[in-house]
Amino acid sequence: MARLTRIFSHLAKLAARYPGLLALLGFVSGVASFFLVEREQDKFAQLVSLLMLGGWVLLMLENLLKRGVSHWFGTELPDPVVRFATQMVHQESLFFVIPFFFITTAWNSGQMVFTGLLIAMAVVSVIDPVYYKWLAPKRWLYFFYHGFTLFAVLLTALPILLHIPTAKAYQWSLLIATLLSFLNMARDFSFGWWRRSALALTLVLGAAGVGILTRPWVPPATLWLTRVAVTTEIDDREKAPGKRIKTLSASQLDNGLYAYTAIHAPRGLNERIYHVWRLNGKTIDKIALDIQGGRQAGYRAWSHKLNFPPYPQGNWRIDVVTEAQQVIGVLRFRITEAQTIAEQQPETLPEKIITAPDELFREPIVNTLKEEGQTLLDTVTGEADPEQPIKEAEPKQ
Repeated sequence: MARLTRIFSHLAKLAARYPGLLALLGFVSGVASFFLVEREQDKFAQLVSLLMLGGWVLLMLENLLKRGVSHWFGTELPDPVVRFATQMVHQESLFFVIPFFFITTAWNSGQMVFTGLLIAMAVVSVIDPVYYKWLAPKRWLYFFYHGFTLFAVLLTALPILLHIPTAKAYQWSLLIATLLSFLNMARDFSFGWWRRSALALTLVLGAAGVGILTRPWVPPATLWLTRVAVTTEIDDREKAPGKRIKTLSASQLDNGLYAYTAIHAPRGLNERIYHVWRLNGKTIDKIALDIQGGRQAGYRAWSHKLNFPPYPQGNWRIDVVTEAQQVIGVLRFRITEAQTIAEQQPETLPEKIITAPDELFREPIVNTLKEEGQTLLDTVTGEADPEQPIKEAEPKQ
């Protein structure tokens, strides 16, 4: 046991001397896993995801392991070793998931808050004075940090490992993270068990409530757009859109409009997504599409809207969302009374690190956040009841 302790102590000193080493390893493994998932080489990503979850299992069994070591080897695990192991798991986990969320975040939406928070937490994990002297003493903040990191890891790993839909992965991730956070809080607080249990339950339920209400602001880690277009025609044979439209007149809606999306998903994952058509922030239609993972260029599907309001002029947006209301991407166009039309070729996005057309970044971010906040409020209050879809198309590959 003394030899094992010396090994752990040596590793702790090595990590202290090179604090960015573990973070770098986690980031490289995350980038490698992302690109292997993108190229349908899922085995390595599954292995790394399994190792990440294994580290969390050991971390959650910390007290059991300490008692086991004490019983079998007659000595206690040093506290610095335990703290080092916890920090290592945080670093590896955060830098593993960041490439997934960075690529899949719609940066013109509230999702930038979630991903920005992950990046800030990753920075904290590699700065020892901040991690140990500022974060660790604030136990309520530390447990939020701990649970939030686990939540992000589960969101990424469960669809890759178990091929469960994004909506179920979100529910399971939130449930597991909140349950384990409650157990950790109830165990750590120093006052009476009923008071600490009540306080832990209050904090955890509050965090779970925030997680439920802010689902649209959480990117789906394993789903991203590879091609998008709003167009007036679709080539059924090639399953490809016509020219991409940014602006059109109301008189050009006789044959309707198509919202074309190619969505990348891990092999074996079957997912239901929705095209939510909105006019000036108000929901008009919500059309369901079923997609299947396994195609590198993305599963091609489109919705065809034929009926428009009597006065369709205004700013339109089409939110591509999961069943859990997580936004995969946003398409925008404008309908005017003019007789001119602006067209572009359909946009291909595999080499970009965004999930929406680049021109979307030109609108003020304050306006974007206001619009996202109003949409989130409408979803929570139930004021935006979508009409039945006029028509939907679910082409097979």
